[in-house]
Amino acid sequence: MQAAAFGQDEMEAAEARLVDELRECNGWLPALSWVAESGGRVVGHNVCTRGHVDDVPCVGLGPLGVIPDSQHTGVGSALMHAMIGAADAAGEPLIALLGDPSYYSRFGFVPSTDLRIEAPKVQWGPHFQILPLTAWNDSITGSFRYSTPFDNVS
Repeated sequence: MQAAAFGQDEMEAAEARLVDELRECNGWLPALSWVAESGGRVVGHNVCTRGHVDDVPCVGLGPLGVIPDSQHTGVGSALMHAMIGAADAAGEPLIALLGDPSYYSRFGFVPSTDLRIEAPKVQWGPHFQILPLTAWNDSITGSFRYSTPFDNVS
């Protein structure tokens, strides 16, 4: 599904492998990871895993994917809104992700540096973003760490 959503080049194939690895790791959060279906077929998905800001548990989002013929139909937004609401209701303090700021800012994500949270890789810059939830407080600062499968992502 991930390869269909983003194409078939080497980077997208690596992202598809990452999805498989995340689903198998002990950090996978099945209560926050879903698929979207339309007409009996999967058209989108999101994967959430346990992340940490120093020792504070939180949510790492990604990948999120929607197949090409269902993009720009609200599938990705529906997955985001549902996951954000569920994470907030579960008492998670924040959601972190690596993605396009112009897309994710509509959901309230801000550059991690605005909240004094360091990206796992400095080169991610403004693409590493945080959404503070109801349980967030400004004492949650430090370095963000994704679940183990992300260690090989460049």
